[in-house]
Amino acid sequence: MRKIIIFVRILLSVVPLLASAAFSQIDLDIESGVVFSGYNDARIPGDQGTLFSLSEELETDPGVFYRIRFFYHFNDRHHLGALYAPLSIDAAGSLDRHLVFEGETFPANTPLKATYQFNSYRLIYRYDFLKKDKIEIGAGFTAKIRDAKIAVKSDALASEKKNVGFVPLVHFRLLWKFAAKVAFLIDGDALAAPQGRAEDVLSALIFKTSDKMDLKAGYRIVEGGADNDQVYNFALIHYAAIGAVFHF
Repeated sequence: MRKIIIFVRILLSVVPLLASAAFSQIDLDIESGVVFSGYNDARIPGDQGTLFSLSEELETDPGVFYRIRFFYHFNDRHHLGALYAPLSIDAAGSLDRHLVFEGETFPANTPLKATYQFNSYRLIYRYDFLKKDKIEIGAGFTAKIRDAKIAVKSDALASEKKNVGFVPLVHFRLLWKFAAKVAFLIDGDALAAPQGRAEDVLSALIFKTSDKMDLKAGYRIVEGGADNDQVYNFALIHYAAIGAVFHF
């Protein structure tokens, strides 16, 4: 506990120094809202399991989400960020056929509960190659760690498939300041490969309330998945997002 307190004190003393340095700024981006499941098809194992839909054959209710992102701006063109984005969606219902899922067979018409988890941890670098009064365009790369899980259980059986892995992504951002205190933002990470694909893109309006805080409201889409012998899963997630960006 004493080491933690010392670390927090050091961090609190260093952050103001970084924020006050020439060409440097720290942003804290907090986002929340309502998350809705689009398609969410799974087959586990990917070559032997039963293909089923967590969103169409089972029922999923809208949920609340949150995401936290930190950005350090070395100057007006180089930016380094970190993101924590947990996601968990619950589903319930039954199938009209047997469900073979990760070593277990759930009989037809059995009441089921399922969980889709896709937590994301990312380290982001971006370079703004175009920076004008009205428009900013940048691109870079993202190192993503996914912490994924699909679990199914009934009163008698339970099974789950976990997957933790590294995913490289391309990062991009466009900011159009079309009014004095209002801007349009497209910000995201995406990449497609033979092993699968991943997209996480936000389109939003940014409202500048002061030099210390911006507000945002928009729509985020997360889509992707993988198809291999161990896992077949492709999902589309919709986010109605609001948030605030604090400038230090």
